[in-house]
Amino acid sequence: MTSAPQILRWGHRALEVEIGVGEDGTARLTHVGLPGGTPPERRSWPPLPLVEVTAAGHGRGWSGNHLVGTDLGGRLRHRSHHATRDGGWHTLTVHLHDPETELVAEVTYRSPDGIPVLRSEVTLRNEGRTTLHLESVSSLAVGCLTPQDPAAIDAADLLWAENDWLAECRWQRQPMRLTTPSLSGRVSYGHGRAGFALNGQGTWSSCGRLPMGGLTDRITGRTWVWQIEHNGGGWRWECEERDKAAYAALFGPTDTHHGWRHPLEPGAVFRTVPAALSFSADGGPDAAFAALTRYRRAQRRPHADHQRLPVIFNDYMNCLMGDPTTEKLLPLIDAAADAGAEYFVIDAGWYDGDNGGWWDTVGAWEPAVSRFPGTRGIHEVLDRIRERAMVPGLWLEPEVIGVRSPMAKSLPDEAFFRRDGARVREAGRHHLDLRHPAARAHLDQVVDRLVGEWGVGYLKLDHNVDPGSGTSAHPGETPGAGLLGHNRAHLDWLDGVLDRYPHLVVENCSSGGMRWDHALLSRMQLQSTSDQQNLHLYAPIAASAPTAVTPEQGAVWAYPQPEDSLDEVAFSMANALLGRIHLSGRIAELEPEARALVHEAVAAYKAIRADLPQAVPSWPLGLPAWDDPWIALALHTPATTYLTAWRRPGTDATATLHLPHLRDTAARADLLYPSVSRAVSAWTPDTAELSLTLPTAPSAVLLRITPTDPGAP
Repeated sequence: MTSAPQILRWGHRALEVEIGVGEDGTARLTHVGLPGGTPPERRSWPPLPLVEVTAAGHGRGWSGNHLVGTDLGGRLRHRSHHATRDGGWHTLTVHLHDPETELVAEVTYRSPDGIPVLRSEVTLRNEGRTTLHLESVSSLAVGCLTPQDPAAIDAADLLWAENDWLAECRWQRQPMRLTTPSLSGRVSYGHGRAGFALNGQGTWSSCGRLPMGGLTDRITGRTWVWQIEHNGGGWRWECEERDKAAYAALFGPTDTHHGWRHPLEPGAVFRTVPAALSFSADGGPDAAFAALTRYRRAQRRPHADHQRLPVIFNDYMNCLMGDPTTEKLLPLIDAAADAGAEYFVIDAGWYDGDNGGWWDTVGAWEPAVSRFPGTRGIHEVLDRIRERAMVPGLWLEPEVIGVRSPMAKSLPDEAFFRRDGARVREAGRHHLDLRHPAARAHLDQVVDRLVGEWGVGYLKLDHNVDPGSGTSAHPGETPGAGLLGHNRAHLDWLDGVLDRYPHLVVENCSSGGMRWDHALLSRMQLQSTSDQQNLHLYAPIAASAPTAVTPEQGAVWAYPQPEDSLDEVAFSMANALLGRIHLSGRIAELEPEARALVHEAVAAYKAIRADLPQAVPSWPLGLPAWDDPWIALALHTPATTYLTAWRRPGTDATATLHLPHLRDTAARADLLYPSVSRAVSAWTPDTAELSLTLPTAPSAVLLRITPTDPGAP
């Protein structure tokens, strides 16, 4: 039975979605963007269905390095749809049905009012009589990123971010035609068999690359940026050409790439990991990242820390480096308090280290007597932190148990990752499976002791080993499926901790930024951006961080050393001024002039931090490359723009920075930090350019740019 084609329209003032339903009931996204634009009757019908699914016995119609063009996805037919409104969120649910297998797909699109971002999740339900062995399910499939015109792909650039330990958040940009060459001409071909695709693997969601990507038109500025909201390494996205249009398909774990399979039994349900797509009509990547910033704020769990932005001292980086003792901590506590810190975090090494090293003994999370002697033990230090009007914090690596820890014997085998019946062992640690009640009960007891009994107000949760493909704890379970189950249990555990302790501040760390994803950041208050110890190399990481985390959640180390020059002290402090200050370094040993620069930076941060939770980012010199000599990050609110600019050695003393949101606006640039800087700036309103001279290198400054016309936007 067929019916006339129809167009379903849904959205709000900042985003409109159109779904074309064909005569045979197939449903496709035909438009995602600003309301209006090309009339619906003139829009082409892109190739991808709303959902792509592979299962054993149900593959693809065209083989290659892609997971689109699936038989099951192509058979899904529109059954019904409905739209709802929940506070500031708009929701559209589309029900699809495959008459052959009786598979039902429920596609849920959500978008926050006034923000051009589309969030997608798919729920599959088996209404048939036969088990379907799922091998891949798309979270979001969009075939209309460009018109069906090869010229549009000719103008398209792919965006992605390389991400490694000590070298996080390195955005790359290249023409799409480098990986999807034109096959047109006098001879007609089918689709290509390859293209551009990225995969995350293991337990680190961002080891190698961020679970993000994008596509931008270098002529018009039309840009898409997407993120896969999954806290494990089982994710994939592909952006290629199909039927002369660019498409993006986003997935959680798959069989081909992650060893994930899921038996969907009759009556059973499977839900994908979420994904989000940000859109900018003509503002380029900056505007798309700004929209994604607003979306992240709207979607995350509310917490007072997101508005307060307290200054945090952490004793690790370029400081105690995992060797805290009472004797070493007490002078640091006083120096941190004098500098204006409001939290003091004791990092790695505080726990039992009396048995030949702590790396493979972690898990019980009891303080080391040798490190904290005396009748009060570690509580002498925690009390001193509170006496200096700071909140105490501690480092934990909750998901691992050292092979020499007593917990390795007291917890059952079923509480750990296992493959082929054996506990997984990686770098002297076992990995907990948080689906098991004993594993979760152990961690809850630890948190209740540290937070509920000791009064710790901050937990830095680290994760320093990757135990590989996952766990096959249950009969017939693939490691990828076990890992997905653990990932979801991990998020549920975090929700439980914050439900019990709503004022607790929790930091996401994983060897720096190896687990940098919105699934975790929608719950945790801060993201450790790097373990990078070189202040010069931290600058591009700090400047790029707002692409992947809201500014108020991006924790950046500021670690001045006694041997640093005054320019280097200011450079190190400036790294953190448009994010979250993670103050560290041997600040108790600084000379008076250097100490004054630290205190001045903290005071400058406190003067502007109320604006940061409402500000959105832009990059006046473009997204920074790893070796760029000049780097710049701007955060702007409707009234004010804050700008950090870094000059590294090996370049001219003057750079021209572009701030198009201030075009044709008379403005003044005020130096906020450091006050001793000899920076010279000049603003040109009609070109929206700031000429900035920094006479020395390395050097960095924080500027505030304010319109001088009271009526200016």
